[in-house]
Amino acid sequence: MILLQSHSRFLLDTLLTRLQNIEKAVELDCHWAEFDDVRYHIQVTMKHPHIVLLSVSLPMPPPETVFLSGLPAGAIEAIKTAYGSVVQILDPPRDGFNLTLKLNLSKLPTDEEYKQALLVKIASVREVVLGAPLRVVLKQLALRTVASDIDPLVALVHRPNESFFLIPQAEKVTVVFPMRFKDSIDIILATSFLQEFVDARHTAGLNNAPYCMWSPTPPLELKGAPDEALSVNAGFVTFVILPRHVEGKKLDRTVWSLSTFHAYVSYHVKCSEGFMHTRMRRRVDSLIEALDHAKLGVEDARNNATQNRSFKRLSLKEARKHSFN
Repeated sequence: MILLQSHSRFLLDTLLTRLQNIEKAVELDCHWAEFDDVRYHIQVTMKHPHIVLLSVSLPMPPPETVFLSGLPAGAIEAIKTAYGSVVQILDPPRDGFNLTLKLNLSKLPTDEEYKQALLVKIASVREVVLGAPLRVVLKQLALRTVASDIDPLVALVHRPNESFFLIPQAEKVTVVFPMRFKDSIDIILATSFLQEFVDARHTAGLNNAPYCMWSPTPPLELKGAPDEALSVNAGFVTFVILPRHVEGKKLDRTVWSLSTFHAYVSYHVKCSEGFMHTRMRRRVDSLIEALDHAKLGVEDARNNATQNRSFKRLSLKEARKHSFN
């Protein structure tokens, strides 16, 4: 199965191109969107070719989630920790966006390896911002503690007007995803995919993976969640995250995998649908080819029958004789 990259490929390529041509006064103004309705705007002026303005629009949060000044809790601190002095947060952000960052390319480190890693981190701004509250909870799990002011049921946005839920405890964090799909075919494929996904956890090579469970009804952990958040058509997926799953470098991978789980499922559902369409088209093509061969065989038989016929010209006397008979 394919895992989605944490960084925006287009944003990273744009930053690398800008850095390679930093001495050229070239104006840049680009808009684009990525999955789960995350939109970007990057701008560079001819007057300040080393300054890049990056704006990000996040998915519309549902009522049960908590946003502070248009951003998830802990996002500002996460940005400052990840980018340091290279990035400045502009307040207020550009109209229509939740966040605007001012990147000073002249302040990038001289070490090429460190510079590349920092650019990849900047291109992963989506993970840094949306994953900030999840990262805080999982860091506390690594320390086997629970913040005294944290709610027993935490709702985090991951898609427009949709959230997933955390139930933090000292020894584990339970993560529950309500799964929704618009297309009827996607609902059927996703339900089948999720059941197989849960069964795959029991294979020998995945013994250390987080415990996973699928249920058509809300698990008991979601008692107290709003009814709108529990309205689903593809069931609920539950993960149990233990301290060993967030140790060291595993933390970043776990944060990204959980933050984009719905997109991961949607991607494989669409791939499965496309594969089946391809197989059906190939099957139809083979049937049409068989019918074409059958038609050619019938036509050849008719042509051969026509060619084997012979005609004899009769004299007038013979013709009269045959007519009387």
